[in-house]
This record gives sequence, structure tokens and C-alpha cells, in this order.
Amino acid sequence: MPLLELRDVTVAYGRIEAVRGISLTVDPGELVTLIGANGAGKTTTMRAISGIRPLARGSIWFDGRDITRMKAHDRVLAGIVQAPEGRGVFPGMTVLENLDMGAYGRKFDSKAEHDDALGRVFALFPRLDERKKQAGGTLSGGEQQMLAIGRALMARPRLLLLDEPSMGLAPQMIQQIFRTISEINAAGTTVLLVEQNAQQALSRSDRAYILETGEVSTSGPGKELLADPAVKRAYLGVA
Repeated sequence: MPLLELRDVTVAYGRIEAVRGISLTVDPGELVTLIGANGAGKTTTMRAISGIRPLARGSIWFDGRDITRMKAHDRVLAGIVQAPEGRGVFPGMTVLENLDMGAYGRKFDSKAEHDDALGRVFALFPRLDERKKQAGGTLSGGEQQMLAIGRALMARPRLLLLDEPSMGLAPQMIQQIFRTISEINAAGTTVLLVEQNAQQALSRSDRAYILETGEVSTSGPGKELLADPAVKRAYLGVA
């Protein structure tokens, strides 16, 4: 049974349908990627899954349960946690305070449980441990992306939604972020990734969906799509 399933999902902004009839699945333990040009509907899809945008039609199922009308904060409690596009770091709070904001969505039963989760985040991102008393707004772009992912992990997601984690980062930092995403997935967290860096995303994905003008145009195993001549031309700049 899929962990996440979208059935004929349509999302509209007024009269404009940003997403039209999307159906997709994410199985437990998978890393699945959505790629597509700007305006294809990727971020709208993620917002619909996390409960930020209501559906015009269709339904969303999580772990066999219809969550279409479930509030966003209840989806966090169910285990759907998003690290949003643009990172959304609280600039005046310290790194540690930012991370603890993630814990408010799903509170810990004990301090030991909290410290264990925090230790796992610091093991993934040692730089955050080094800067835990530093204000989030003073971090570099790459460090802020680490913080956004770390904050999401503090909510102990069953499904981690990552929206454009490589946006605006230097090449070396992009490599590091993608390696960490693979580590998070290998450790057992299911990941749905929206990403414009098709090379990195497809090479690491179990499966991928390509969105064009609000609809799924192609889907398949990540490495097969990476070798597809049409995908190479459209998203990898290969003639």
C-alpha cells in the first residue's frame, strides 16, 4: 500500500487551475522526485499535500487514510512534514530555537527523546551544532537550508517534503545537501522531493514524475528518466 497517494488532484487559484488531475504515489521508504519547469505546478502540489492549499477536486490519501480535509497541523501530527521553498528560517531566533520550533508540531514524550532527535540532526549537519547559539538570519544560504531540513526532521516525519532544497546554493553545497538527503532516506524516512536540479534528483530517486503545465507528462524510475533523450533535452541541457 502506498504511504502517499494523490488521486486526480486539481488545485486552483481563483479560476486558474495550477494543477489539473494529478495522480501519483509514494511508497514507504522511497525517494520520489517531482521535476518540471517553473510554473509547472510542483510547489502547488507540495502545498496541497501539506494542507496549505485546498483541493478543487480529487483526494489525498496517507497510509490508507483519506486526509483531503485534514488540517495542516494535523497532517504534521500524522507524519507529513515540509521543509518549504525559500527555507523559512526564523532570522531572529538561534539555530537551536529554530530547531525546537520543529518539535512543536509533534511534541516529545521526554527530554531524552528530544535530545536523541537533536543529536541525529547535529550528526547530519555538524555545522549546525557549531552554530547552535547563532541567529538563523546570520547563517549562509547553505547553512539555512541545513537548518530548514533539520527543523523538519525534529518533527520526526514519516514523509519528508523537500521543496527546492538546492535553490541558490553553491555547487559544493548542492552536493552536500543531496548527499544528506540520500542519507536521510537510507535511514528510513520516505522523501518526496521537488527539485530543478534534474541531474542530482533523478540520479538519486527511486521514481520520478515530470510535471508540465499542471499535469503529469511522464513518470518512471529516476535513472531511466535520466537516460531518456527527451528528458535530457528538456531538463539537462543535452542536445
